[in-house]
Amino acid sequence: MPAATTVQFPAHLLRRCWFLAGPTACGKTAAGVVLAERLGAEIVALDSMSLYRGMDIGTAKPSVEERRRVRHHLVDVLEPHQDFSVAEYLAAAQEACLDITRRGRTPLFVGGTGLYLRGVLRGVFRGPSANWELRRRLEADARELGADELHRRLIAVDPRAARSLHPHDTRRVIRALEVYELTGRPLSEQQEHGPRPVAQRPEHVYWLYPPRKWLYSRIDRRVERMVAEGLVEETRRLLAALQAPGRTARQALGYREIIDWLEGRIESLAAAVELIQRRTRQFAKRQHTWFRNLIECRPIEMTGDESPAELAARVMQV
Repeated sequence: MPAATTVQFPAHLLRRCWFLAGPTACGKTAAGVVLAERLGAEIVALDSMSLYRGMDIGTAKPSVEERRRVRHHLVDVLEPHQDFSVAEYLAAAQEACLDITRRGRTPLFVGGTGLYLRGVLRGVFRGPSANWELRRRLEADARELGADELHRRLIAVDPRAARSLHPHDTRRVIRALEVYELTGRPLSEQQEHGPRPVAQRPEHVYWLYPPRKWLYSRIDRRVERMVAEGLVEETRRLLAALQAPGRTARQALGYREIIDWLEGRIESLAAAVELIQRRTRQFAKRQHTWFRNLIECRPIEMTGDESPAELAARVMQV
């Protein structure tokens, strides 16, 4: 049976790190910059999409000014046609943290990708190597029968993994089915790493917990602003590139819906914008679940009226 291993951050390095997570559009990027300045920290992006070059508007990357104020790591390190596993992220993040600490600085993770946060805190399951024959068969099934059919198969063998994945996240659905077929055990079962012993955990792991109504209004306005700032044109440039975006980049919130509109699967730009807003609100709800379920994370309740400086001060006072 193919080998599976767990990859973990060294405890001595992990305990030197700070973390500021939170749902999309809650203001964590601006608060993280202020917090980094006060800590003497450099930011490690905890985001699966800001890794990609050329995907700036739709991923709400830190601005040029924010990156000038504080050095950022793991932003703009991949081309949109490339894929990147959680284990690869963990290795890159560890290298960044080692570099930061060697220079006497503090690593501060800022972002909203719960899978990455759990991986850094608890370790990452590195499963069996890809079985390309099996993957090609599953990819053919996805094309012929639809992504929903593959998701239904996953529900049958690994309902927990299925609940955590969007039905159209075909790449990860296929990986979960592949792991089950190759090992005979559900991926979710093998990924279940509990929290480390208290002595090995970082002390400073926080997530911003905003009011839902306020957050949803912020999400809707931000999506409208992204379109006004050129999300459609940015997506067109990605599609026109010599190497088209890969499956991961094409599935990114905002880009997927604009691509579907440009390619005729959504009838109007207004309908695409409405769909982005709805899916982003749903995504924010899933992010809340991720952070609540990690006992290492301490919530920082917010009203929505706080400035970035006030949020940073609140984090430092916990």
